[in-house]
Amino acid sequence: MRSPWRRIGVLLTAIVLVASATACSSASDESDGLLIYNAQHESLTKEWIEAFTKETGIKVTYRQGGDTELGNQLIAEGASSPADVILTENSPAMAAVEKAGLFADVDPATVAQVPAQYRPATNKWTGVAARTTVFAYNTSKLTEAQLPKSIMDLEKPEWKGRWGAPPVKPDFQAIVAAILDLTGEPATAAWLAGMKSGAEIFQDNIATLRAVNAGEVDGGVIYHYYWFRDQAKTKEISGNTALHYFRNQDPGAFVSISGGGVLNSSKKKDDAQKFLAFVTSKAGQEVLEKGTSFEYPVASGVPANPALVPLADLQAPAVNPSDLDSKKVTDLMTTAGLL
Repeated sequence: MRSPWRRIGVLLTAIVLVASATACSSASDESDGLLIYNAQHESLTKEWIEAFTKETGIKVTYRQGGDTELGNQLIAEGASSPADVILTENSPAMAAVEKAGLFADVDPATVAQVPAQYRPATNKWTGVAARTTVFAYNTSKLTEAQLPKSIMDLEKPEWKGRWGAPPVKPDFQAIVAAILDLTGEPATAAWLAGMKSGAEIFQDNIATLRAVNAGEVDGGVIYHYYWFRDQAKTKEISGNTALHYFRNQDPGAFVSISGGGVLNSSKKKDDAQKFLAFVTSKAGQEVLEKGTSFEYPVASGVPANPALVPLADLQAPAVNPSDLDSKKVTDLMTTAGLL
């Protein structure tokens, strides 16, 4: 008669083998199609993937992460990266990957779909969407006449304790990168020092908007779409607020470009280029216009969701997205005690 312990051992061995087979199957599935390193909002990328696969039959999988996380991962992996495409929310991570020499050139037909202001001049990657910086303010705390004329005004003593932002988020760090590009290092360092001593620190854009809505601070620096998404639903965290657009080519009118690029190391470059072409095509950009992301289309002449201020009316400053220096921003913010 077999020992019960032996039967238990056989059972455990079987469980381990099944688990191992499942893990291998998962890795095999990932390698069957395009692999995207995705730092965009997951819901938006899923919409793009579903529409692309429906149109082309090409299978796509993705790994979810943040801009900085996935950009650094690609740089560490180098030529051995399994990724075919990267999508980000902001362009500093794209600029870092470009500087590491990891991108293939974007197909000329795709480049032609995207106006020059929404892609780098190198054409090593392209814009796929955009978001604008805004100052969300509590309408019972501030009148329009009391709003800051420039984002740079927020370092002044009169704003101490009255505004907030999420410095740990790549979203905010992209805004600081634009301030650095437009005003230089001394002015940026002074602004960050003013933020350290005078601003309330929040975890993310949603927490910032929630605090403004509750009257904990008069206003906060966020990206526009968080406000529009809440307004389209319950208005739970935005009902007491409005948005102020700095305009006038102010650093606070910065429009951040979400990027897409094909990796040089990809073994499926043709399909990867097809994906980038689709995302920037009329069908891909209409996912932004007609969906619930409230991000801006940037390609193929597709207009923004009607609820949004048109891109042309934002009077954004001219910034080359490849020039945004994420490392210098991290250094400056660390020196200021914000990271």
